[in-house]
Amino acid sequence: MEIGIVGLPNVGKSTLFNAITKAGAESANYPFCTIEPNVGIVSVPDKRLDELAKMYDPEKYTPAVIKFVDIAGLVKGASKGEGLGNKFLSNIREVDAICHVVRCFDDDDVVHVDGGADPERDIGVIDLELILSDMEIMEKRIERTKKMMKGGDKSFQAELDCYEKIYACLEAEKPARSLEFTDEELEFTKDLQLISMKPVLFCANIAEDDIKNPDIPYVNKVREIAARTDSEVVVISAKIEEELGQLEPEDRQMFLDDLGIDSAGLDKMIQASYKLLGLISFLTAGPQEVRAWTIKNGTKAPQAAGKIHSDFERGFIRAEIVAYDDLMSCGSMAAAKEKGLVRSEGKEYVMKDGDVTLFRFNV
Repeated sequence: MEIGIVGLPNVGKSTLFNAITKAGAESANYPFCTIEPNVGIVSVPDKRLDELAKMYDPEKYTPAVIKFVDIAGLVKGASKGEGLGNKFLSNIREVDAICHVVRCFDDDDVVHVDGGADPERDIGVIDLELILSDMEIMEKRIERTKKMMKGGDKSFQAELDCYEKIYACLEAEKPARSLEFTDEELEFTKDLQLISMKPVLFCANIAEDDIKNPDIPYVNKVREIAARTDSEVVVISAKIEEELGQLEPEDRQMFLDDLGIDSAGLDKMIQASYKLLGLISFLTAGPQEVRAWTIKNGTKAPQAAGKIHSDFERGFIRAEIVAYDDLMSCGSMAAAKEKGLVRSEGKEYVMKDGDVTLFRFNV
């Protein structure tokens, strides 16, 4: 899963990015590596995987991972190249979702590009730049499709209608994700890589002092905006995340407890991202490796097997599955089998979050 972090300058975007990736670097449960200066990979925290590791003492421990891409330089005019905008906009065309960091605090010591915090205005600026960038893409696609039709070939008419529908939406300054598409239209949109079609997670960045009472007007405005397009919202303090990133792993929970916070911002962001993208994890466990695999909710067993290896899907016979909670209550796979809790599922089985799975296949 790849998340692009966007926002105006001085909203806490880079502080948040640096904090969550630094926390990842220092914690065994959150391995982190830098691919390039603005890209970081952090493992997805999963206590179920930790418990399976205690049960099997495996040679390898492999959590699911999430890639964060810190997109700098988005300012008014980014779609026309302001602030290196075109370069950075191209970086987020391939991400799965966008995390839009919104400043929800006032601080005279932290300069705001437009004078002060105003979530609705700030979100509007970024949204408009993404829309304008997408309009440029659609203009080229419409022109190309019309050329294909010049010889009287009407087979491209449905495609052109779809593109013009998207362009009209963008021209009205609405993101492409606000449209509803038929199955045929969705096929036409697959290779467009429209930024405004991607799901959005709003990250409301509040002041450190507001963390115990985050129900403030700025945050409520972000929630109101998110509700219009079925987007998700998490409330975090980038400053607190920065402080968390400087602590040893064993001290972090104590720090969170002192603040009265149940989980770190990174955990909240990942949970919200999974929900936004409709993702779940199934687990594989044994002496060689315990591992989490990320799949779309609704994935059937053979396709889940294909995540491990294409041969597993091609030669799928059955999946031997036990629910994580059942396995833990029994204490071992052998005990779970004795109680009849390990099921044999076929090709039509829809995978569930937390399924501990062994695939049987023959190629």
